[in-house]
Amino acid sequence: MFDSRYIRTFHEVVRTGSYSAAARSLGYTQPAVSQQMKALERDVGTPLFTRVGRGIRLTEAGEALTRHAGTILDSLSAAQQQIDAIARLRSGRVRVCAFPSACATLIPETMAALAAEHPGIRIELTESEPPESLRLVARGDCDIALAFSYPGHTAEVPDELAEVPLLEDPLTVLLPTGHPLARRRAVRLADLAGERWIAGCLRCRANFLHACAEEGFAPDIACTTDDNLVMQSLVASGVGIAMVPQLVLSFLCHSKVTGRIVEPHTRRRVGAYALREQLRIPATALVLDRLVAVAGRKVGC
Repeated sequence: MFDSRYIRTFHEVVRTGSYSAAARSLGYTQPAVSQQMKALERDVGTPLFTRVGRGIRLTEAGEALTRHAGTILDSLSAAQQQIDAIARLRSGRVRVCAFPSACATLIPETMAALAAEHPGIRIELTESEPPESLRLVARGDCDIALAFSYPGHTAEVPDELAEVPLLEDPLTVLLPTGHPLARRRAVRLADLAGERWIAGCLRCRANFLHACAEEGFAPDIACTTDDNLVMQSLVASGVGIAMVPQLVLSFLCHSKVTGRIVEPHTRRRVGAYALREQLRIPATALVLDRLVAVAGRKVGC
């Protein structure tokens, strides 16, 4: 492997025609240039110059290296410029995997803030629920995962991931606006024991069943969906009611649906997860910082 410093000096020797001229151009001593050329010749395993009187002439190997030296230096310069841009947050890509309600609430404000402050930083967004999203980070298939866990149902976090806490998200119940309990500010889960229910994703459904068991009843589940918009339509149509995190209320689309806090109070924990070494990468650290800021303006903070 060639030392880029030696290639740069070699290129200057060829351009100027002598070791002493290259030394003056680069601000080196003539012996320093001579030593670098000897080191480069050791690296390539053959002489690059021959002495001709008081001057030097390229060998066949030297001519071959000359044809590539400019390209090598241009590539190194381009690489350095790109690395500097990434380090100075003028460019960069961060792959984020998030669950649906985070995609609809935390991610848009984060992307908007980045577009205003650092337009060269781009987020590539995919949607996935935990624990699959956490596995994607552990495999290196994405840089940051937004995931949630419920009390007693901890997230399956691989050991190599670090957590950045974002918020505590209270659970609410979605009711048709004409429901008798919709007039209350908060609703006791036990008072809804006779209702038909629409259940959510596997993790949310497990927590829901646990919460109902704690209140002494088994819910009558009419159907299951992990699509929040479908769930709202089902509630609006009177198919059933649903227990959802409060984040979902920020993008309620149906005027015939309302949300009320569930008692006893239960919250899910929302965090961002990344490989520990990723925390040192400027663009990843920036996105995490903006996620924390956006989450601080949301529910349960």
